[in-house]
Amino acid sequence: MTGSPPPAPISDYGLLGDTRTAALVSSAGAIDWLCVPRFDGEPLFGRLVGGSPAGTFRVGPVPPATVVERRYRPDSATLETTWAVGGSRLTLTESMVAEIKGRLLPTTLLVRRLSAEGGAVGAVIDFDPRLGVRHRRPRTRHQGGVLVCEWGALAVSLSSAPEVRVEPGRPTTVEVLPGRPVTLVLAVAYREPLIHVEPTAAWELVVGDEERWRAWTAGIDGSLPFRADVVRSLLTLRLLTYSPSQAPVAAPTTSLPEDPGGVRNWDYRYVWPRDASIGVNAFLGVGKLDEAHGFLGWLLHASRLERPRLPALFTLTGRHVPRERELPGWAGYLDSVPVRFGNGAADQHQLDGYGWVVDAAWVFVQAGHRLYSETWRAVRGFADVVAGRWREPDAGIWEIREPGHHVHSKLMGWLALDRALRIADTHPLPDRQRRRWQEARDAIAAEVRTRGFDPAQACYVRSYGAPDLDAALLVLPLLDLDDVESPRVHNTIEAIRERLSAGGPLLYRYPPGRDGLPGAEGAFLPCSFWLVQALAATGRRVEAEELFQTLLDHASPLGLYAEEIDSATGAHLGNYPQTLTHAALVQAALAIRDSPVR
Repeated sequence: MTGSPPPAPISDYGLLGDTRTAALVSSAGAIDWLCVPRFDGEPLFGRLVGGSPAGTFRVGPVPPATVVERRYRPDSATLETTWAVGGSRLTLTESMVAEIKGRLLPTTLLVRRLSAEGGAVGAVIDFDPRLGVRHRRPRTRHQGGVLVCEWGALAVSLSSAPEVRVEPGRPTTVEVLPGRPVTLVLAVAYREPLIHVEPTAAWELVVGDEERWRAWTAGIDGSLPFRADVVRSLLTLRLLTYSPSQAPVAAPTTSLPEDPGGVRNWDYRYVWPRDASIGVNAFLGVGKLDEAHGFLGWLLHASRLERPRLPALFTLTGRHVPRERELPGWAGYLDSVPVRFGNGAADQHQLDGYGWVVDAAWVFVQAGHRLYSETWRAVRGFADVVAGRWREPDAGIWEIREPGHHVHSKLMGWLALDRALRIADTHPLPDRQRRRWQEARDAIAAEVRTRGFDPAQACYVRSYGAPDLDAALLVLPLLDLDDVESPRVHNTIEAIRERLSAGGPLLYRYPPGRDGLPGAEGAFLPCSFWLVQALAATGRRVEAEELFQTLLDHASPLGLYAEEIDSATGAHLGNYPQTLTHAALVQAALAIRDSPVR
């Protein structure tokens, strides 16, 4: 990045969130990414992929200092970073307020508090908001000790206690004394009045939010294997769920590279029904019915305009995703350009999405709940689409730009029909429709067993007529298409584990370089957790536990995961934190919990 200091490693960033938007903050105390007023809005601080001109909000020690501790407060979304400064310590405690219902509060309220121990510590406040694609500076005014920044319909305020006069783009130094913390409050308003919250009251809101998060996590099964790590992933999934619609965003970022310096940079600030469906299973598995029910309600709303077709992805409110565009002049993370807004996968046909969604509905029913009539009507429509289109090529789970006959897609088409038929055992369905689904389901199974299986390798392959493997086929033991004891299932698991290995517990999703795009990519983390799930489902619980433990060693210091990892360096790659990875982690732990020991 010419003219800009290099950004922190992706895994250095912590997540602050309020279930409407999210900020990424480095161990230096710099918020280098925050979109407003929601996850897919315009960046207010965009230095992460836009360089210094895109703005930042740093709060931390003036001289270089060593981080001695960084953690989330137990079972909460509050982040603490502590630096050693000479013989003293400076701690930054920060959070975004999630619960605002029934109170006169701004939609986004970010609270950051500096406190000192052992002596006075000099700290810096570098508040430099630059809105949107063109990094626009605000119109500013000071109002009763509060800094107000405006860009048309958007306004933000920054207040402090004790009062500190801050000017955008001009670092301000303060002295933090033991017992006298400095509290900063950022409020955001979009097309609504700007509400100022006094810093002491804002801090009390953070404390109240912590209590609610702890109450929420207290309901999670205490006997879960790896419970602390599962709870952190569940908290991350909740923070990445857009509360007004209950839609989980795939990640809060755009264009963090899968190949640093390359072009594999995509916008993930949208909702993939596939990812969300896996999240439903994860929440149901730990007894969180409201979260699962909320997603199914959102899906019913989101799909209504294009039903029975299921788009590959939606906006947070169920709209069509904006066309993919490249942002000129944006530096990119580690010079990884282009930086993109929008996502071109929105118009792809992805057959597997139907399987994930219908399976989520089945898991909901299996847990003892009945689908609303309109929800069941939507599921029936999805099954009808699969029955009519399963013979067509599609882009597949990996969104290959050239459609093909992907075996995983066919398997998930089979799953959609099989689970729809199971739901039909307790929900009304005309006999004619039932027969159509049964015939299509049986035809898919027969075709996959012949055209999707390579006798020479004794395993299932990525696509018809090709020898490549696909780590997505690790779902096989979860489907019931073949018995879990089948040699075909075991051979496929072992072939993937051996031939797609990226070293240690890591897997590539398919043979590197076989997707038609320039450059390389890292190991795909969800696939490793799917391997844990596959091992557990086939009775290899001890192996599954050992593999899970090694995967925990690849988490960020705060227990967060990106989409991919560089197998050589351990660096996290791709958008971060990633909903799919965290949902897969939870499902893997649940599979271990439920694993038969053979």
